Amino acid sequence: MVDLTLSDEQEAFRSLARDFLDREAVPHRTRWDRDEQVDLAIVPKMAELGFFGLTIPEEYGGVGGDYVTYAIGMEELGRADSALRGIVSVSSGLVGKSILLWGSEEQKQEWLPRLARAEVLGCFGLTEPGTGSDAGNLTSRAVRDGDDYVLNGQKLFITNGTWADVALVFARTSDDGPRGVTAFLVPTDAPGFEAREVKGKLGLRGQATAELFLDDVRVPASAVLGEEGQGFKIAMSSLDKGRIAVGAGCVGIVQGCLETAVQYATERTQFGRQIAGFQLVQDMIADISLDADAARLLVWRAADLVDRGGDFRVAASKAKLFASEAAVRAANLCVQVHGGAGYVDEYPAAKYLRDARVMTLYEGTSQVQKLIIGRDETGVSAFV
Repeated sequence: MVDLTLSDEQEAFRSLARDFLDREAVPHRTRWDRDEQVDLAIVPKMAELGFFGLTIPEEYGGVGGDYVTYAIGMEELGRADSALRGIVSVSSGLVGKSILLWGSEEQKQEWLPRLARAEVLGCFGLTEPGTGSDAGNLTSRAVRDGDDYVLNGQKLFITNGTWADVALVFARTSDDGPRGVTAFLVPTDAPGFEAREVKGKLGLRGQATAELFLDDVRVPASAVLGEEGQGFKIAMSSLDKGRIAVGAGCVGIVQGCLETAVQYATERTQFGRQIAGFQLVQDMIADISLDADAARLLVWRAADLVDRGGDFRVAASKAKLFASEAAVRAANLCVQVHGGAGYVDEYPAAKYLRDARVMTLYEGTSQVQKLIIGRDETGVSAFV
């Protein structure tokens, strides 16, 4: 059972993270959103604070720490700017933690210290134009050629795609369904590798999202992560933990919505009184507050299971499902509390709403999470 009392170290990190982000991110997030470009000068500052090294052992250049602390960090990033949360959780989470779990010692030494210090960034090349939830049927291919593999294919909606120095690319090495997928660590400066940024997104506008093109990209056999044919297993294990990070970021969105709704409601007056004194405004604020607590507890439970070495997979799906849907509800209510002011980006309510909407889609849609939970409850898979 998760201990609901944070340690002194966890409380200290949360306070440090919040102070840093309130100073370095919150004042700039509207401009970043309008410009569709986070100022990457913040990345080394985040690394210095430890965001990129959380849960990566010190022997590989990380700061260590537990998954609950990691969830706290992702929550604070989500509250400040979800675009920043995505940079960290993809680079050090989906990519870094995959290398930590599945990589050879040489791969760990080559990549983890630099990822933990954000000297390089990583991206996770799984989704394709024709395969989103059906990742086991991806079509990118890798063909063995002597001591090398030659990769061809296309990836879509890849976070950090144009910023990354290494791409964890999943490609088909045989036609044996999910068992025919292999994972590769591909330097993005390799000949034939191209990243094109996706513009015009509804939310997460400051975050680099890209389409990747691999045209006869040659990598050595030593670039295989794990073993040939383990790629689908690696991808799914990465997403299981990634859902905790997404859920935690969604808790941050809900918490941010609560704080900005309360601030606006206590400052705004109508009919000669604060709108915070109106019953139906309090009803909306109460709903946001309840969702914040419930989502946070689900995320912490999943993170605690990771720390204890337990089976966290279904708990991660529950946390991601509830927290992402709660983020959409909270952001919608936050806009409503603000009234017309919530419809313009002078206030953060509109950005929270736009950023929240994608959380129900990536790293497993809400519908996929329900199928995972339903399979666990019934013992019957609806995926087949």
